[in-house]
Amino acid sequence: MVITSRSPSRKQRRHTLAGELLRWQLAIVVIVLAAVAAVSLAQSKSTFDRVEGRRVTALAEEMAGNPLLRTQLVRPVPAEMLAPLLQSTLTRSGVTSATVADARGRIVASTNPTLLGTRLPGSGTDPAEGRGWSGELPVNGVTELVAQAPVLGAEDKNAGDHLGTVMIGRTSPSVWQRLVGASSYLLIYLGVASVLGVAGSWLLARRIKRQTFGMEPREIAGLAEHREAMLFGIAEGVVALDPHQRLTLVNAVGRGLLDLPENCVGMSLADLGIEGRLYDVLAGTAPEGAPGDLARRDEVVVRRGRVLVMNRMDVTKDGRRLGSVTTLRDRTELAQLERELGSFRSTTELLRAQAHEFSNQLHTISGLIQIGEHDEVVRYVRALRKHRESLDLHLTSRVRDRAVAALLMAKSALAAERKVRLKISERTALERLEPTDSADVATVLGNLVDNAVDAAASGSRAGGGDPDAWVEVELRQDASSVEIVVRDSGPGVAPELAQEVFSHGFTTKAAQGGDRGIGLALTRLVCKRRGGEVSVANTRAGAMFTARMSVGRPADRATEGVR
Repeated sequence: MVITSRSPSRKQRRHTLAGELLRWQLAIVVIVLAAVAAVSLAQSKSTFDRVEGRRVTALAEEMAGNPLLRTQLVRPVPAEMLAPLLQSTLTRSGVTSATVADARGRIVASTNPTLLGTRLPGSGTDPAEGRGWSGELPVNGVTELVAQAPVLGAEDKNAGDHLGTVMIGRTSPSVWQRLVGASSYLLIYLGVASVLGVAGSWLLARRIKRQTFGMEPREIAGLAEHREAMLFGIAEGVVALDPHQRLTLVNAVGRGLLDLPENCVGMSLADLGIEGRLYDVLAGTAPEGAPGDLARRDEVVVRRGRVLVMNRMDVTKDGRRLGSVTTLRDRTELAQLERELGSFRSTTELLRAQAHEFSNQLHTISGLIQIGEHDEVVRYVRALRKHRESLDLHLTSRVRDRAVAALLMAKSALAAERKVRLKISERTALERLEPTDSADVATVLGNLVDNAVDAAASGSRAGGGDPDAWVEVELRQDASSVEIVVRDSGPGVAPELAQEVFSHGFTTKAAQGGDRGIGLALTRLVCKRRGGEVSVANTRAGAMFTARMSVGRPADRATEGVR
């Protein structure tokens, strides 16, 4: 029970960010002060040695030149006469010791009586040589800063002779004494540094907590772990930008889908060469000529042979914009599947349209029979058969590829259901294609015809139901390519959206009303993969889409240079 009650309290006593910063700041302050104290002590010792060394040297030279000392030093018992001189020097100058030795280096007078009769300590040189010297020496168990000066004779009979040596000593303060002497300053320094450290760490902690939204280090670490597990464990691409359009995060899937370098984090979209439609979606800007508040949901972008669906969301905190996060999904395989299912869908639509058409024709025949117009029934059936045979003959004589011909038959029935007449140009000529070529031509043709029928039908409704709405298809083939031209009687495409309908994945309906699709984006992708292109232009009658693609060679050779 006791252990259980203590466990939560230990969790509650975890260190906060402010406390951690304060402790580290104070530790750094103490270390810096210790280093400063060590440097100060070293400087203090150097200053003491320099200043006091000069002073004791001057005192030693002054005493060595004293006439009384020269006179008494050559007498048999100089200690009694020199003792007052040494004591007065000691009292007047505040030095620690004063010692006089004869020419052989034996101490004859000293303020420390225990040294009398002993040999004068030196630096390793013989005092009898009469050389001056200064430095630290152990004197009677105590380290002193001493200076030794030779005493030279001044009378005629002993002028220049070495009579003895004078040594003046000053006790060197210990480390503790120097530390105690500077303790008042160190305490002041420590107090000021502590106050500054506490204030600085508090301000720094506030700034860091504001930047980290009040989270503690353990929470930030946990968030980073969760972010790594989440971002690099999902199958979708994730791209995060700051307010200046610089990449702050991108997972491996996103880097692969956008073909970004490994060191892309920290680089701007402009530095990465991202422009056009992709830039507009990632940055959340509207392209020129488009509305300013485009919703960035399920945006279709074609990027280097891939059909990407992107969703962008702005990230804000406390009213402050932090950037944006965009997720990416690769719909290339789905678009490929849609292309493969296109033929089945077209067949289904054809059967539905034909069933509707046959139902109307049967109703007409049934009505004629009921009113007794049997001859009219025969003429009506013959007219239907002749029209059907002429349509089949006209189409199959110009379009010899069965898949494309079947697609046009289906689109013709669907267009007729929407009061739009589908025409085949007299210049149309298409031979049988390889299955893969036929599938791609059918994909491009089907998308262009669908958009043209939508435009012609909408133009017909806008014009009050024009019965002359039409779509014309022209197919031209040479040795290595197929050109598809689709014209319509619709309102055309706005000049500022002429390229946008492909890069944004708009349909012709989207160019007018804002709806979105991937029909034209898929069309452009297929053409680019086969080394071709698709374009749109306005004619007097309406819009004209022109698509060109290579056929009769492997598709992978045609993809070179698409980037």
